[in-house]
Amino acid sequence: MAPVIDDEKREVPVPATVRRVVSLVPSLTEAVAHSAPGLVVGATDWCTQPGDLDVARIRGTKNPDVGAIVALQPDVVLANQEENRLPDLDALREAGLAVYVTDIRDVDGAFASLARMLAACRIDEPGWLREARDLWAAVTPAQPRLRAVVPIWRKPWMAVGSDTFTGAVLDRLGIDNVLGDDPQRYPRFDPADLPEHDLVVLPDEPYLFTADDGPESFQAASALVSGRLLTWYGPSLTEAAQQLPRALFRSTPPR
Repeated sequence: MAPVIDDEKREVPVPATVRRVVSLVPSLTEAVAHSAPGLVVGATDWCTQPGDLDVARIRGTKNPDVGAIVALQPDVVLANQEENRLPDLDALREAGLAVYVTDIRDVDGAFASLARMLAACRIDEPGWLREARDLWAAVTPAQPRLRAVVPIWRKPWMAVGSDTFTGAVLDRLGIDNVLGDDPQRYPRFDPADLPEHDLVVLPDEPYLFTADDGPESFQAASALVSGRLLTWYGPSLTEAAQQLPRALFRSTPPR
């Protein structure tokens, strides 16, 4: 069997048969648990999908309990370059665990990365991944394109900046992130000092924006959306291709 190579081009010592997986990323937890129920034995406190997931919890993406993960004796630990800290991953490697790291920056890259990761877990390509790939291939970017800001926090205000999966999702839909050229991935901003924009996209995570908490701070039209559909890569991609266009474009009249 060919060696397993992750998205960082590291060779990962995954056994030929995988029976126990620990995931340090909510999107990856959902992808594996949905594709092979029972395979995930440990996940972060933020791993909320599938809704019936009943596994050991190992704290968060940025502060995983390394000792608890080692005690679970996983065949492979799943991580992500952006979500997880290198010192934690190195500690897991030093403990003798196989750590597979994904690096997902855009929609097409998500499909390829998820296929490789699932194969590393010895899972055949699932139907949801094929469906998501087909749905996104059929997406036609809106014309004219819209310009949007995507807040993710307030007090202080922070938004999606450059080189993010969220920005790539919006780009595929025909929406330009007006802070997409910012050198930071998640810059702070002042709502009164934003570039010209048509739309404010307000997700419900990591900050829970609501109709009464967020839209009042902006002059442009606002769209409240599921953060899972905007930021997760996994089975949610099928829902995102179908639901995000309706949620985003009904908020803004054509120019």
